[in-house]
Amino acid sequence: MPKFVVWFSETDKDDVALVGGKGANLGEMTRAKFPVPNGFIVTAEAYYAFIRENDFSTKIKHLLETANFDKPDSLTQVSAHIKKLIIDGLLSKELVSDIFNAYGKLGTVFDDALVAVRSSATAEDLANASFAGQQETFLNVRGEAVLLEKIKEGWASLFDARRFFIGISSVWTIPKSVLL
Repeated sequence: MPKFVVWFSETDKDDVALVGGKGANLGEMTRAKFPVPNGFIVTAEAYYAFIRENDFSTKIKHLLETANFDKPDSLTQVSAHIKKLIIDGLLSKELVSDIFNAYGKLGTVFDDALVAVRSSATAEDLANASFAGQQETFLNVRGEAVLLEKIKEGWASLFDARRFFIGISSVWTIPKSVLL
C-alpha cells in the first residue's frame, strides 16, 4: 500500500524518490536531533495517485506536445491549462484523511496549526541538474480546506511557464512531494 503521508522522523537520505531532496534532508536533520519543527510530507506516491485517479497523464502529455517552445505565449497557455487541471482535480478520500490526520497532530484542540507548504521535487538537486526553488511556497497556511488547496497549487506549480523557459520540456514526468 502506498504511503501518502510520512513524518520527517520517518525519512532519510534514502527516501529522495518518495519525499524529494528537502524532505529527505529534513528527515536526516530530525534523526540527527537538530531542532527541526515537527512536520510531515505528502509523498510523491500521493502525487502519482492523484494524477492517475484523475486520469491526467494523457491530458498533460497531450498539452505539452501542443506547446511551441519557441513562443512564450504558447508556453503560458499550456501551463495555465495544466495548472487548472491539477487545481480542479479531486483528491481521494484516503489522501484527504491521511493529510487531515497528520495536520490535526500539528495543531491543538482549539487551534489549527499554522504551516508552510513547500514543494520538494524528487529530482530538483541532482548532480547534473538543479531547479530548486522554482515551485511555489505558501506560508502561514491555516485550516484543512486551505491546506488541501495549497497542496494542489504546489503540485500545479511544477508546470509553471517559467519552468518551460529554462528548457525542461519533460517536466510532467517529475513526481512531487509536499512538505508541511
